[in-house]
Amino acid sequence: MTEDRVEFRTPKTMPPTAGYHHIAVVPPGATTLYLSGQVPFDTEGNLVGQHDFAGQAEQVFRNIEAALRAVGADFGDVVKLGMFVSDMSNIGALREVRDRFIDMSNPPTSTLVEVSGFIRPEIMLEVDAIAVLGPT
Repeated sequence: MTEDRVEFRTPKTMPPTAGYHHIAVVPPGATTLYLSGQVPFDTEGNLVGQHDFAGQAEQVFRNIEAALRAVGADFGDVVKLGMFVSDMSNIGALREVRDRFIDMSNPPTSTLVEVSGFIRPEIMLEVDAIAVLGPT
C-alpha cells in the first residue's frame, strides 16, 4: 500500500468475488465520508423510474455521484457500497448500472441485502456509500 491511496484486497484465502473486494485498507490521515442511503428521488423529491428497476438504480447512482461531487469526491473515492433491494432477481440490472459508475478494475467493498420494503412501497432499492479522501 502506498501512503496516500486506499488499497483494495481480495486475499486468495477468501471466497472469490463478483464486482467487489473483501477489504479496503485506508491510509493514515485520510478523511472518511459517510453517505446516507439514496433512493430514486430527483432533486424535486419525485420518484424516478416507477416500475423500472434499472431506471431507479440509475437515479440512485446519480444521487450518490451528486453527493460525492458536492464534497470534492467521485466514485473512485468510494471504498464501500451498501446495496438494499426488494427483489434479488434484479441483481443483474443493479450490477449493470453500478458497473457504469464504479471502476470495475478496482471495485470497492460491497454488501447486497434483500429487504422487505422501503419508505415508500414503489421504491425498489436504496444504496449507501462510504468514501475516503486521501490525506491533504
